[in-house]
Amino acid sequence: MPGTDLSLLIDAALKAGDIATRYSGKEAKRWEKPDGAGPVTEADLAVNEMLEATLPAARPGYGWLSEETEDTTDRLTRSHVFVIDPIDGTRSFAQGSRTWAHSLAVCEDGIATAAVVYLPQRDMLFAAASGEGATLNGDPISVADIGTLADAEVLAAKPNLNSTHWRDGNVPDFGRAYRPSLAYRMALVAQGRFNGMLTLRPSWEWDIAAGDLIIREAGGLCTDRFGAPLRFNNPQPKLSGVVAGGKQFHTQISFALDPDSAGIPGH
Repeated sequence: MPGTDLSLLIDAALKAGDIATRYSGKEAKRWEKPDGAGPVTEADLAVNEMLEATLPAARPGYGWLSEETEDTTDRLTRSHVFVIDPIDGTRSFAQGSRTWAHSLAVCEDGIATAAVVYLPQRDMLFAAASGEGATLNGDPISVADIGTLADAEVLAAKPNLNSTHWRDGNVPDFGRAYRPSLAYRMALVAQGRFNGMLTLRPSWEWDIAAGDLIIREAGGLCTDRFGAPLRFNNPQPKLSGVVAGGKQFHTQISFALDPDSAGIPGH
C-alpha cells in the first residue's frame, strides 16, 4: 500500500542522508560518466549501495530503476518499481553546496504512488502518497497559483527562455530563479515557494518521479512539455521535459510554449 511504501521511503531517505553527509563534497572522490552523462561521486555510490540492499529486500516483488545501477529489462515485468536518484544535484554536492537531494519514489503501473525528496543539509523532507496529500517535515503543503504569467516566479534554467521555445517567439515576462537539483525545484513548487517550474529537455525518470507525485498531491499539475501526464518505468527511462505548477500557471505556460519546438536544446 502507498502509505506503507511511504514509511519505507522515509526511513531509507533518512539513512541516505546519514551516509551522504559523512562525505565532504569537495573531497569526495569523483568520476565523469561515459558519453558526457555527468559526474558521479563515491557518496552517490555509497547511498545507492545502501538503497539497493535495503528497498528491494523489503519489497521483493518490486522492480528497480536507479541512476547509479546498470539498467535491465527485468523492471519492465513488474507492476511496482522503485525509481531512485541517490543524489540529485551531484555537481552541487561535489562543489560543497547544500542544495542537493535524495529522490525516492515507488511507481505502480507507471504512476508514482509514494515519494520522498530529502535535503539532509537543509533539514527538508518532502513526502507524498497517493490520496494523502503532500508534506514538508510532516506539515501539509500546497502549490501557490497565479492570475497571470507576469505574476509568476518560475524555476527554470536560462536556456529555457530562448525565444525558439515559445509561441511566435514571445517569451513570457515572468520572474526566473534556478536551483541545481531538479527534484528540489519540483518540491519547492509543491511547497508554494515558487509558482511553477519547467525543463524543456528530455528528463530522466529518477530526477522527476518523486517530484511529480509531491506536486500533484500538493494540488498542482505536472506533465511533460506537451501536456501529457507523466508515466514512469518506460523502456527508455526518459520523458519529454516537465511543466509543473498551479492549475492556472500550468494552463497559461503550456499555451505560451511553442508545440513545434521539440528537439531544440533546453535545460
